Amino acid sequence: MHWYSILPPLIAIIIVFWRKEVIMALLVAVISSEFLLALQGEGNSVFTTFLNSIERIVAVASSPGNTRILIFSILIGALLAYIRESGGVAATVNLLMNKGVAKSKRQVGFLTMFTGVAVFIESNLSVLTSGILSRGLFDKFKMSRARLAYIIDSTSAPVCILILLNGWGAFVLGLLGNYELGESAVSVLWGSVGYNFYAIITLVIVFYTIAFDKVHGPMKVAEQKLELQTTELKEEVKGSKARFMLVPLLTLIVSMVGFMFYTGNGVLAEGSGSKSVLYATVLAIVVAYCLMISSRQFTHHQLVDTGFKGMGELLPLVSIVLLSLTLGASLKELGTGVFVASLVGDYLPIYLIVPVLFLTGAVMSFTTGTSWGTFAILIPIGVPLIQALGLPPSLVVGAILGGGIFGDHCSPISDTSAVSAIASGCDLLTHVKTQLPYALVGGGLTFVAYLVTSLIVL
Repeated sequence: MHWYSILPPLIAIIIVFWRKEVIMALLVAVISSEFLLALQGEGNSVFTTFLNSIERIVAVASSPGNTRILIFSILIGALLAYIRESGGVAATVNLLMNKGVAKSKRQVGFLTMFTGVAVFIESNLSVLTSGILSRGLFDKFKMSRARLAYIIDSTSAPVCILILLNGWGAFVLGLLGNYELGESAVSVLWGSVGYNFYAIITLVIVFYTIAFDKVHGPMKVAEQKLELQTTELKEEVKGSKARFMLVPLLTLIVSMVGFMFYTGNGVLAEGSGSKSVLYATVLAIVVAYCLMISSRQFTHHQLVDTGFKGMGELLPLVSIVLLSLTLGASLKELGTGVFVASLVGDYLPIYLIVPVLFLTGAVMSFTTGTSWGTFAILIPIGVPLIQALGLPPSLVVGAILGGGIFGDHCSPISDTSAVSAIASGCDLLTHVKTQLPYALVGGGLTFVAYLVTSLIVL
């Protein structure tokens, strides 16, 4: 645990906002992290830092879980290209409008939010389903893709951490299962739902932006720029049949649930999210391909070209996902998360411990780009505080979980932010910049809520 372990993520964040270059920022951060590891005696020597960085990328890509995420992120491009080129997107937009489900901005926003809430099984699936379904609708009603990215990103993780009947709940339950807390780990985890103020406040803010059709800060600028464009949106592909989009999308959702049961040996919460979302995506692509080939409007060669073009469109964002995962792995070995966690200190007044744990989780998640990694580091630190000081277990766990999501929402090096940008078709930096004010407001209100709650309860 050294102070300089915080330098690589800070370098990445500075370059992102200075040069507007995410890939370069992540590369420099990875190389600087490997350089610091070499100085500590980890690896060969400082002279092989560049080679060590390459090997770190290879090691991360060699992990089965990470490989599944990367393949899934690439294949999404093919699925999006199929439903777009088939005319399914335009047809679905027209169908939803004709049925009265999406006749206004508010209805479109609530449809997007409801989809994200309903698909709580896995955060990536929630983001993906909402993004695919709503892209065309947002374009039709002159709502920016940045707004779509914000809604799906700020709905998926909060919903997953509040409902907990998924991989998120299983992961946290596994972390808590090794400790004696006076009550069962399940009771502590379910009790944390009411204390997860950030997730609750974030969903309330999303609801507000939709119900009152109000956007603020950089998001408002993005919306105003869109409104200044010509009123008629040019349709790249004419509408055909809605089934070209709805059937693959339904296949994606239903098979994802089925694969979660399958990989969890009949237990939904124990299923593998990375396996299930990959299997479901491949199956959805096969269904989309079969629908298009059976329509006799497309040849096999056309569909192959369309699929590869779609995958090619996402390669820059997939590279960002890979480098984000690489940086997270390097920072874990460097001890960045543990150093940040140690800043909580041993001399805090008892009523400040929970608010500071929330902020610590936010800083860790922001600098490392991972909420799950934050949970894995902070829960083993928070639980001994519960045992030693008699703190309410659910309150402490809720603060840690909320802090991890808060930092993830603010971080430009988060793989979740990159996946949200992929799903909505929004530039990553634009997404981070436009979501940041909302996340900061939610984080500020949450800090006050934990402070007040601590003063009352402790």
